[in-house]
Amino acid sequence: MMNSVAKNAAWIIGCKIAQSVLAFVINMFTARYLGPSNYGVITYASSLVAFAVPLMQLGFNNILVQELVHHPEREGKTLGTTMFLSMCSSFACIVGIVAFAYVANLGDEETVIVCALYSGVLVFQALEQLIYWFQSKLMSQYTSIISLIAYVCISAYRIYLLATAKSVYWFAVSNAFDICLISLGTFIMYRKLKGQKLTFSFDLGKQLFSKSKHYILSSMMVTIFAQTDKIMLKAMINKESTAYYGAALACAAMTGFVFQAVIDSFRPFIFEGQKISDDLFKHRLQMLYSLVIYLSLLQSVVMTICAEVVVWITYGLNYMDAVTPLRIVVWYTTFAYLGSVRNIWILANSKQKYLWIINLSGAIANVVLNVCLIPFLGVNGAAIASLVTQFFTNVIIGFIIKPIRPNNSIMLKSLNPQYCLDAAKRVFTKKK
Repeated sequence: MMNSVAKNAAWIIGCKIAQSVLAFVINMFTARYLGPSNYGVITYASSLVAFAVPLMQLGFNNILVQELVHHPEREGKTLGTTMFLSMCSSFACIVGIVAFAYVANLGDEETVIVCALYSGVLVFQALEQLIYWFQSKLMSQYTSIISLIAYVCISAYRIYLLATAKSVYWFAVSNAFDICLISLGTFIMYRKLKGQKLTFSFDLGKQLFSKSKHYILSSMMVTIFAQTDKIMLKAMINKESTAYYGAALACAAMTGFVFQAVIDSFRPFIFEGQKISDDLFKHRLQMLYSLVIYLSLLQSVVMTICAEVVVWITYGLNYMDAVTPLRIVVWYTTFAYLGSVRNIWILANSKQKYLWIINLSGAIANVVLNVCLIPFLGVNGAAIASLVTQFFTNVIIGFIIKPIRPNNSIMLKSLNPQYCLDAAKRVFTKKK
């Protein structure tokens, strides 16, 4: 089983590395071409869309892998039901985004149009849920290859946009094309591998929603403290500050695919362990925690030292104001990934009802900190607010809420580097 996890993660990471190289080159030229002002508008639009994603997903993304692992006999009905409901929700979200952009940016026609075009990505993200079927089967090599092919195609499209000096509107819609190709390719591969016929069940929809609904508010709160700072920077300072902060976040997230690949690959492995024994479940969770902690600390140290070079190479001299916020915000990634691992424990132990408390606390803390710090420290204030919020939400709150303390105990034990070494040894030596 562990060897399957290793192969699954290797495929995800390998293809993501190739995508990251392409993204590095394309984003480098795109950001320089658009300049801080237009790049700031794109960043603003992406933040508004991010607010709508939890509503579009209806929390299904948090429970699908477990549902598919525990109930393989109805996977076609599960996938068809969640995709249909998410699709319906996506259209409502697009209307909401455009309405908000119009009211919040009266007279700024360009920003409203960019937001409308960018929001089209929600429709195809609703169809992308088939990816969780491949994750549950530890067959992410298929979706990784599909994603890579799609990204190559979209990269060629963006090169065309740069070569022909297209307007910012063309760049706004490119993300929708990317997800569209991935969704189409994933569906074709799902049918080729003889996945069950996708069907809809109203009763199953209600049953799944009763489990996933706890994640909607919680995900909204996560989005608030992940995206509010960008929107507040535009409102309180200017579009350029949003661009600098967005550049810092993008640099900090350069290696995020590694962590996501590791977490996604361990998730079914951990749930399988839970079916065997509680001790095995805890041990596997500690292995994941340890890997995430030490990999993210290594990333943060390297990025802090090399921040100036990274920003200069990636975005150019016009974005050097992003260096200091990058050195701050990169440290929040450790705590953000801890939250992703914690959510596995929460789902496995049916503690979803506490998610809204955790994330509401984080959202309030983030908004208050941004209001207090942005007027005095600008972009750096937003970075500090994000760092403090992530630490508070993913570490401190776990000690305050009594039913969540067992997870924090597991997390603290995982600080023993032996768990990290044990996980790496098992992954690369084909131990079962």
